[in-house]
Amino acid sequence: MLRPRIPTNPLPTGIATGTARNDVPAVPHQTPAPAPMAPARPTVQLTPGAVVAVIGGGTAVVLVVGAVLVSMLLAVAVTAASLALSALIVRSLVASQNHR
Repeated sequence: MLRPRIPTNPLPTGIATGTARNDVPAVPHQTPAPAPMAPARPTVQLTPGAVVAVIGGGTAVVLVVGAVLVSMLLAVAVTAASLALSALIVRSLVASQNHR
């Protein structure tokens, strides 16, 4: 039925002559000199004042985040308490209205 046609490599038709060119002088291959390495990054040197500043900044961040989280927890607690108190009052009003 359908057969793929695979091309064949043709044989050379003539006699191949030398490929060396006489007009170009032979130059030995020279390897380029290695590029100088970039200097290593300088290490961070912390002075005692910088260490105190980093510790103070970290402490301030922890205190601020803690205060925000505590205030959010307090807001949830106050909301829950007020809803519970409102539910008790409504329940009491409904119960007293049914007794009359």
